[in-house]
Amino acid sequence: MPLRRRSLAAGMAGLFGALSTGRAAAATAPPMRLDQLTLVNLSHVNDPATTNIFPGDPAFTLETVATIPEDGFYMQFVREAEATGTHWGAPGHFEAGGLLADQMDPGDLFLPAVKIDVRAKVANNPDYAVTIADIKAWEQRYGRIPNQSMVVLWTGWESRWGTPAFPNLDANGVLHQPGFAIPAVRWLIDTGRIGRRGGTGTDTFSPDVGTEETFTVSKLVYQRHRISLEILANLKALPATGAWVLAGGPIHRNGSGSTATIFGVIPPGVRAD
Repeated sequence: MPLRRRSLAAGMAGLFGALSTGRAAAATAPPMRLDQLTLVNLSHVNDPATTNIFPGDPAFTLETVATIPEDGFYMQFVREAEATGTHWGAPGHFEAGGLLADQMDPGDLFLPAVKIDVRAKVANNPDYAVTIADIKAWEQRYGRIPNQSMVVLWTGWESRWGTPAFPNLDANGVLHQPGFAIPAVRWLIDTGRIGRRGGTGTDTFSPDVGTEETFTVSKLVYQRHRISLEILANLKALPATGAWVLAGGPIHRNGSGSTATIFGVIPPGVRAD
């Protein structure tokens, strides 16, 4: 079986295996129908009228180049950076010599997910950095984060999408957005929670706090096979634990990642808080 198929099969097996409590239970449980999975769209619609662009990135444009009356079909020409709107980043986005989009396995893009709700802490502090203590408090309620997970921050920033409040620039052009504290990401890596294949997700531009201009968190995340999911939407529908995420989008040659439709894959019986 080709490597990519083996990787995807392994990811699916992990999802289905998580639904049973042991080998005996798996042997007696009826096979799960794929139509019992719930899919949640975690992506914003890319629209030049509303899509916020990271400062310095190329402009995003859509141009109609064919119409049904004139050409018999409809098509647009899309011009955008690979990190426009909701997207995932490959290790090579921040790590010299790191894996690029066309070198990733399907299993790298299909990961167990946890969602940490930090909206209350962010509400009065747009520069809030999520701490190890915050993550441990989450684990006291929901249990240990599985190894090689996608750890998603729900900051509430998605409600600002399409407005100047999303980049939240100050008079000096500095971003003010919440993110992970550097020690928190080191801890997630060192303890295996986002081990060799895992990552971080957020509804902001980046896992870094906006004022952190060295992108230290990103540089830590983007190693090995780890990815980053950014500018996520509809996080209310993603359960705190028990779901998986699947990152799609075009795979460009030597791509730093991809604009993406990212799905939350929710097994039967798992509910959002």
